[in-house]
Amino acid sequence: MRVFVTGGMGFIGSNFVEALLKKKHQVTIYDNLSSGSKNFINYKSKYKKLKFIHADLENFKKLKKSIKNHDIVFHFAANADVRYGFLFPRKDLEQNIICTHNVLEAMRANNIKKIVFSSTGSVYGEATKFPISENSEFPTQTSFYASSKLAAEAFITSYCEGYNFKSWIFRFVSILGPKYSHGHVFDFYKKLLHNRNILKVLGNGLQKKSYLHIDDCISAVLKSIKFFDENINIINIGHDEYINVKRSVKIITKELNLKPKIIFSSKESRGWIGDNSFIFLSNKKLKKTGWKPKHSIEESIIDTLDYLKFNKWILKRK
Repeated sequence: MRVFVTGGMGFIGSNFVEALLKKKHQVTIYDNLSSGSKNFINYKSKYKKLKFIHADLENFKKLKKSIKNHDIVFHFAANADVRYGFLFPRKDLEQNIICTHNVLEAMRANNIKKIVFSSTGSVYGEATKFPISENSEFPTQTSFYASSKLAAEAFITSYCEGYNFKSWIFRFVSILGPKYSHGHVFDFYKKLLHNRNILKVLGNGLQKKSYLHIDDCISAVLKSIKFFDENINIINIGHDEYINVKRSVKIITKELNLKPKIIFSSKESRGWIGDNSFIFLSNKKLKKTGWKPKHSIEESIIDTLDYLKFNKWILKRK
């Protein structure tokens, strides 16, 4: 199978690329390297079936030409900087909505009908019933990131209806593991390297989140693509567990053998504007495939820390 991966040099994308290459698929990465890194994949010597195109999705002419002769698109490229979305609202519009539209139009121009899209559990906003299922009501959106992902989902489903595309839309919880390049484990570890005695935490530490190891995420996606065969397939991907930030801090500091003073930024259960204080998705639909997570959240956090310890170059990129 010839697979076109946008954002294939990023954390999630690069892990998927390696999984696809191990299954002997021919892969083309299309990435502008704004957040990804060539260090994630030694594409020149390690994999003969891998092609890398250094380009931006806003360059429609280049995209249209590059995507030609592929069977399926894995669309992972996005602005994932949720925390600062309110400072740069146009960024989510351009990188998450317009670029998704460009991908869809490039696919249509080349008669490519299949797309896998990485959405987010944040599209459920401030949900009131947990765990959240795929058919839960959508409350008011709390972040530009979530709004842009939801809009991208809508474009994709419209292309499925209008042009007979087939889509697999995955709403992820936060993903952990090797090549992890942003998020709370990254931020806490970097802060503790700078000052082992104090750790400042956004919010009150009671925010509850579910996390998933990248290996479990990959297996969930690949199983789902084989199992679900509607024109529009929307699937949650998360863990059966969740933890709060305080618990996550304890796991991290224990693993690093540190006992810093923890300073919380406020008494609020939000870390920043648009932060969802509780994200916990139902896996009921996903488990029809026979999938179940192999890694606990604690194991995933520790595995992420191990990667960061031995790859400190990644900390210098922020």
